[in-house]
Amino acid sequence: MPDVFINYRTGDGHQAAATIEEALSARFGKERIYYASKSIPPGTPFDGHLIHGVRRSGVLLALIGPGWIGHEALQSDGDWVRREIQEAFLCDIRVIPVLIGRRTERPAKDDLPAPLRKLADCQSLRYDHQNKEYDLKQIGDTLAKLVPELAAADREASTEQPSSASNHNTTGDVYGASVQGSTVNGDVSAVREAHGPVHIGPSNVRMGDGGNYFQGGNAGGIRQNFGRSRPEEDEEK
Repeated sequence: MPDVFINYRTGDGHQAAATIEEALSARFGKERIYYASKSIPPGTPFDGHLIHGVRRSGVLLALIGPGWIGHEALQSDGDWVRREIQEAFLCDIRVIPVLIGRRTERPAKDDLPAPLRKLADCQSLRYDHQNKEYDLKQIGDTLAKLVPELAAADREASTEQPSSASNHNTTGDVYGASVQGSTVNGDVSAVREAHGPVHIGPSNVRMGDGGNYFQGGNAGGIRQNFGRSRPEEDEEK
């Protein structure tokens, strides 16, 4: 069952429609997006399929390009762009105008055929190919908030969850300074054969060569083995 029906006119918004369909299908699953050229099986009567697709959807995106309002077909009862929007209004399905480009304005009520005048009162979104990434995310985020089924299928939200895994740091043979920056949540493993300063623990704790820092209890004891002796000049200090 499609949740989003993409309504567009060939020659005035069909390229944007293809881009939007591809982005929404990737995010929510192609079975949830109705796009005529992909959703109607070959040999199927398109008229009944289109109307049925509108009736089963939760949202209709009405893509409005620069020449949309002036297209003469919009004044005809048989125009499919008009019929799909009109059917959505009759079935109390949410209609969202998507304005294509930076300069496209929302249609004025007086410029619309009587059955579509409600379109002038619908809050719109915008898609501009020069702002493609941001606009596609805005459209997807809006749909996920409005349609519970889309929120449940939102693949983008699932990939943005912060990881709760601990940091596990292992340092092998170190020749020079070894510094752990920022906060570590989890275990910090031992440093083997350190040949230089080692910084372990809080920022105000500085250990010498091969040093160990422990905070809290230590049930197993500490075993430390230096691979070389300290130079005599260090011992005199």
